[in-house]
Amino acid sequence: MGFKNVEMAGTLGLSFPELIKLLAQNELNVVSFGGDYERLEKSPQRLVDEARSYGAQYVVCFWIPHDSIFTVEDADKAIAVFNAAGKVVSQNGMIFCYHPHGYEFKPYQNGTLFDYMMEKLDKRYVYLELDVFWIKQAGLDPLQLLRKYSSRFVLLHLKDRKIGTTDTDNGHGDLESNVVLGSGDVGIAEIMKEAKRLGIKHYFIEDESSNAEIQLPKSLAYLRSLDVDP
Repeated sequence: MGFKNVEMAGTLGLSFPELIKLLAQNELNVVSFGGDYERLEKSPQRLVDEARSYGAQYVVCFWIPHDSIFTVEDADKAIAVFNAAGKVVSQNGMIFCYHPHGYEFKPYQNGTLFDYMMEKLDKRYVYLELDVFWIKQAGLDPLQLLRKYSSRFVLLHLKDRKIGTTDTDNGHGDLESNVVLGSGDVGIAEIMKEAKRLGIKHYFIEDESSNAEIQLPKSLAYLRSLDVDP
């Protein structure tokens, strides 16, 4: 398909020698490594060591465990975990990112819980990965969010959303609403224009639909039409 760089979110049940061999055979470079919240909390150095063994430059947490509603208590705990783990990641020459999923945008004080987190997260150690689909799914404008926190976003998850999809604010939604980039309502072209202006270097296509194998080459072609090389 033409992919060069990947973000790992698990090892597919393969041992390190098996997986590293597959990556080498397919000339894939691991840029980013998914970091489980519990591992970040309890054993961040071991997680960093594993990420580095694959050559990753970034460690990303995709989800904060919580009950049905994300609360300020959940946010406070995550802030402490991310600030501590982010420092460990930084001391090892890598960058730590959090990937918001939409549940963080509940109203709080004069903004949202996400705004509250951004005030408390240590700018030296904690950056962000913008998943444009999940921000749109939560009823927000991903381009506006990217501009608001332009110095904090360093990675992008790219996926488009079927026009007419109903918003949800709990970090869950119909994965079959993932469509070919450029054919949905997320506004990929404008987002990519802004991301390039900001100097963001890494964009990961994440198609979670059952049609991913068919849609991915079309999404790649669309990005290349925007002069983007994922």
